[in-house]
Amino acid sequence: MSLGLTTGCVRTVSNVPFAAPPVVLNATPNLQELAAAVNRTDAVQQLSTNSAKVDVLSMPAVPKLNATVNLQREKRFRMKASVPIIMGAGIDLGSNENEFWFEVPDNMTQTLYYANHDQYSRQLNRAILPVDPSWLIEAIGLARLDPATVLSGPVIRSDGLIEVRTSSPTPSGVYQRVLFIEPSGGYVTNVFLYSPDGRQVAKSIASDHRFNETVNVVLPHRVKVELFPAAGPPLAMQLEVASYTVNQLLSGDPELFTMPTTTTTKVNLVEMAGMTSVNGFAGGGNIAAGVPVTGYSSATMGPIVPASEAPWTRPPGMPGTAAAYSANAPTGPPMRGIRYE
Repeated sequence: MSLGLTTGCVRTVSNVPFAAPPVVLNATPNLQELAAAVNRTDAVQQLSTNSAKVDVLSMPAVPKLNATVNLQREKRFRMKASVPIIMGAGIDLGSNENEFWFEVPDNMTQTLYYANHDQYSRQLNRAILPVDPSWLIEAIGLARLDPATVLSGPVIRSDGLIEVRTSSPTPSGVYQRVLFIEPSGGYVTNVFLYSPDGRQVAKSIASDHRFNETVNVVLPHRVKVELFPAAGPPLAMQLEVASYTVNQLLSGDPELFTMPTTTTTKVNLVEMAGMTSVNGFAGGGNIAAGVPVTGYSSATMGPIVPASEAPWTRPPGMPGTAAAYSANAPTGPPMRGIRYE
């Protein structure tokens, strides 16, 4: 259902000052208390910014991009990023209730890749993107916690964060999602997504959290997102936002969440499942040089370790905070068996 533009007072997040996030959880919150804290973000039905920057970390040849981001729950998302003229037009990533798309430079033209949500969800295990772009709505700070879906937790990790594992049924099988939650402020700092066979397919690491007193939510202003397709190397990007407007869209475009129709070259992703790259973009290759993606396999890269199984340490003197974790993402050899700390 379309919410449309809100009327009346415009709710905004100003640059300064930022109030410290209030303490909303006790030392040992139960599942219901934790869900109530996390789901305060339900107050955010629309989120918009014209002051974003996108760094495509898996494509070093691409400079940092200026971007606009608009989203409207549940499926509406649009991110448009500008790139230098020598690389053609910009990147357009979007989603609505029925379909999603991304448009990227292809030599001197643009190519539009698209898919129907329902059709694409039936082949995620062999798709060139392991999630569709609407997942970014959750990744950038609007994840929900439904107690009915919880498989394990909440548990306190050795870094001080709270960990909860949930289930997420899809036509491709039951996925699992792991959330890391800040223990006093009750906001999500990390999201890990695992396929039915236990392979990590996506993760987000959020930082620079700021409290919005108007709607009583904490939003991250820096988010690193990584995707791990079954066929092809990872895709990673980082989004940085100077300020957000909450519950009003910074666009008067009635077609804001409509897939572009002017692109001459269009590719249906449902028909190309199992391919390793999209002009080097989805596969993480060099889009500027057009380098093909080759040599990747789970055998050469090794399995991706679930969050709870990956050993990691904090530098001396750093407390167990979201910032500490962001600087020290899980690394190291695989460890067998699930270990909750």
